[in-house]
Amino acid sequence: MHRIVSLLPSATEIVCALGFADQLVGRSHECDFPAAVTRLPALTSPKFNPEGTSVEINDRVKTILAEALAVYRVDADRLRELRPDVIVTQSQCDVCAVSMREVEDAVAQWTGSRPRIVSLAPYALRDVFADMEHVAEALGASVRGTEVVGALRARLAAIELRARAAATRPRVACIEWIDPLMAAGNWMPELFAMAGAENLFGRAGQHSPWMKFAELAAADPDVILIAPCGFTMDRAALDLPALTAHPEWPRLKAVRSRQVLLGEGNQFFNRPGPRLAESLEILAEVLHPELFAFGHEGSGWRRL
Repeated sequence: MHRIVSLLPSATEIVCALGFADQLVGRSHECDFPAAVTRLPALTSPKFNPEGTSVEINDRVKTILAEALAVYRVDADRLRELRPDVIVTQSQCDVCAVSMREVEDAVAQWTGSRPRIVSLAPYALRDVFADMEHVAEALGASVRGTEVVGALRARLAAIELRARAAATRPRVACIEWIDPLMAAGNWMPELFAMAGAENLFGRAGQHSPWMKFAELAAADPDVILIAPCGFTMDRAALDLPALTAHPEWPRLKAVRSRQVLLGEGNQFFNRPGPRLAESLEILAEVLHPELFAFGHEGSGWRRL
């Protein structure tokens, strides 16, 4: 038996998918799926006020980073009390979750046996699969890891194969932050390609890039998917005026054809774990409703 602490929502989902949900003893403040994990003590918290507009949140985070400070705090005393033998964290993005350095600092003064720290670094899809196998290996479940990754790959491949039959290949802009504008990168361009679309901004395996509204207008995409990192659809909708008030907004092809969509970024697209399969299902049914109907409308996406 292990005593596992996961400080990343996607890592918590990976641990559960591997069959170790009952061995989790702690989580991050953002870990909320499966729902049962919310009963576990939350060991992290943001150092900034997460309320307010997109631009206000962005400014607060930039200020913290400019001062070379960590964006999140770890409850080191509570972490020590839980006596984990495995801690899962990440090194991909200091803005998204607790970093490897913060966890190392939290356990630096421990005496006796120290926990194994598993750091995930998902940039592209292949990294997500590798991270899942990495967690499985740390938990002594390599065979189970191979099975889970194989099943996920098969689900993605089946959708990709069917999407090839689509008569069109829409040009898509995926927005990962509203103000200032940021396009989705990392694994998202790969998912769009698998769903039968041309992704206009952001490159596979690279950090999500900032962009200007003028670039969005010049590209004039067929479809715009708005799925801000860490936001639910309802939360994202509050910041939409930063886009919709722009004088060029009504002239965009996607707006005129009602192909602007809100996506549940917090639960799906922004989490590099098992539910990337559901993320691809959402993209497939949004882009090619004549081929796919998985039933995610309302919970995973909605039309503006």
